[in-house]
Amino acid sequence: MLQMSNSNKNIEKNISQEQISAIFKEFEQKNILIIGDVMLDDYIIGDVSRISPEAPVPIVNLRNRYVCLGGASNVALNIKSLGATPILLSVIGKDAKSAIFEQQMNAKGLTLDGILKSEERICTTKYRIIGNKMQLLRIDDEMDDNLSPKDVDNLLSKFTQIIDTQQIDAVIFEDYDKGVITKQIIHSIVTLCKDKKIPVLTDPKKNNFTHYQDITIFKPNLKELTQGLGLSDMDYKSEPFLTAIERFMEEKGHQMILLTLSADGMIVYQKKNTGIEQIHIAAHLRNIADVSGAGDTVISVAALGLSIGLPIEKTVAMANLAGGLVCEEIGVVAVDKQKLFQEMWKIQ
Repeated sequence: MLQMSNSNKNIEKNISQEQISAIFKEFEQKNILIIGDVMLDDYIIGDVSRISPEAPVPIVNLRNRYVCLGGASNVALNIKSLGATPILLSVIGKDAKSAIFEQQMNAKGLTLDGILKSEERICTTKYRIIGNKMQLLRIDDEMDDNLSPKDVDNLLSKFTQIIDTQQIDAVIFEDYDKGVITKQIIHSIVTLCKDKKIPVLTDPKKNNFTHYQDITIFKPNLKELTQGLGLSDMDYKSEPFLTAIERFMEEKGHQMILLTLSADGMIVYQKKNTGIEQIHIAAHLRNIADVSGAGDTVISVAALGLSIGLPIEKTVAMANLAGGLVCEEIGVVAVDKQKLFQEMWKIQ
C-alpha cells in the first residue's frame, strides 16, 4: 500500500547550519563513478534583426561561441563542483570532436582515465543556435548505435579495474540513449555493485528504461516515467499512476524512485515495511532561464547525499535546491557550491 507523508513539511529547515557545513565537508571525501553518454554542447550566440531573403528564417549575426561538456560529463562537473571526486567512464571516438572533448576535460581538471576511445564511435555534439537570447535551432551530430561487443568488453574491464583499485562510494548511470549504456552493461555493473555494496543511481531514458533492476535511486522525470510505465495519464496524483509506481518498484526491485516534476518540485517514493511511502518536496520560486542540465545536478546531489548517509528527505531537499539554482543560468552549467551553501543557510 502506498502511503503519503506530509508534503507541506519544510524539510530543509530540519538541517542546522552546523550540519550544512559538515555535509559539504563529507562530500570532499567521496568518489563517485559516472557511467554513460558524454557529449559536447556547442553554443552559437548572436543577434537577430532581419529575416533572410533566401528563405523565411532569421539571420543570426554571430557575437559569441563556446563549447562545454554535457551529458554524463556534466554530471562529473557537478560532482567536482560540490567538492567530491568524479570518475567518468564512457566511450568516445578518435574524431576531431573527441579531441575537443578531451581538451575540455583537461581544462576542467577531470581525469581521462575512464575515457575509452573507439574507431567505431564519434563524440556526440549538440549545436544550439541562440538569437536574441532565444534558442532558434538545435542540431545533433551523433550516433546512437549500441556499443560493439569489443567496446562493451573494454568498458566492463575498465569498470572492474576501477572498483577493484579505488574506493567508489556510489555509481551513477547517466543514460541519454546514445548507445554507451546497454542491457548487458547494466546487468554486469549492477551485479558487481551489489557484491561490493555500492549504491547505484540511474537517470534513465526510453531505450533502457525497463532494463534497470535493483537500483538504489531511479530518477526519471514525469514524462519519462509516464512513458516508461505505459500510462496515458500524466496526473501523478491519480490512483492509477500511484498503483503503477508501486507495481513497477516491486517488479524491478528499485529501493527508491526520485521523480522530478519541474515547477511542482520532486517526489521520492521509498520502500517501507508497510508499503511504499512518498514524500513531496515543493519547488522554490525561481527566475527560470534554462532547464538544461538540471537533472544532471539533481542526480549528482542525490548520489553524494546517499554516499554520506544523509536521510533521503534531506538529500532530496538539497537536490531540489541545487536543481533550481542551475535553472537560473543560461546553458548547461554545474551547480555553484557556494551558492548552494548560501541558499541552504538562507532558508534556515
